[in-house]
Amino acid sequence: MRLTRQHVARVHRAIDDPGPMERQKLVPKDWFTSTARAIRAELCPGEPLWVFAFGSLIWRSPIEFSGRRVGLVRGWHREFCLGWDTRYRGNPEQPGLMLSLDRGGSCKGVALKIEAERLDPDLVTLLEREPPITPRWVSVITQDGPLRAIAFVCARNYPGYVGGLSTEEIADRLAVAVGFWGTMAEYLRNTVEHLEELGLHDRHLWRMQEMVAERIEGLAGAEGTVGSTLSRP
Repeated sequence: MRLTRQHVARVHRAIDDPGPMERQKLVPKDWFTSTARAIRAELCPGEPLWVFAFGSLIWRSPIEFSGRRVGLVRGWHREFCLGWDTRYRGNPEQPGLMLSLDRGGSCKGVALKIEAERLDPDLVTLLEREPPITPRWVSVITQDGPLRAIAFVCARNYPGYVGGLSTEEIADRLAVAVGFWGTMAEYLRNTVEHLEELGLHDRHLWRMQEMVAERIEGLAGAEGTVGSTLSRP
């Protein structure tokens, strides 16, 4: 992999948590529990709840899962289209773009099963960790047969949807964005690394990590840190 931990270290700097972003402040207090109830109501008796993971949920989950299956979802593809992140892996001067599922194509990822005995609290915890987007039911094709799962799809009418950016523009942002959780470069590297470990080669992300590494090398200053003239979009 071209994007190394040394590249990530060049971008990293300590940033205090600025608090919820504006769209997070607009979420009603009972949204998480009511959304969890609505999801559970759609399960058949005895049906387990699976969650389709395509990004950081694979390697940074807030809950323990009782099962996992590598699988394919058709009709959606992995894309940096969720923005602008000015808190977790971005800031107002250098906002980040997170991965989500956008319409079209297909996506290989991991279906994760929530423990039945902890379905209610774990589902709420998961919803609180993800963007405030109502999950969508998708069909996941696995070696053990198809299964139904929820996925955090970024609908194009969602206020946080970012489309129309070129690969070069996305790489420009990922190379410099940093928030209180860390950098977008680290987020990209971890996602690519864990997908590869699962035997899931994403050509788009592979090319992206190469481009981000190139940009970090070009932006590195004399003291080994990265500066940027990129402004908020």
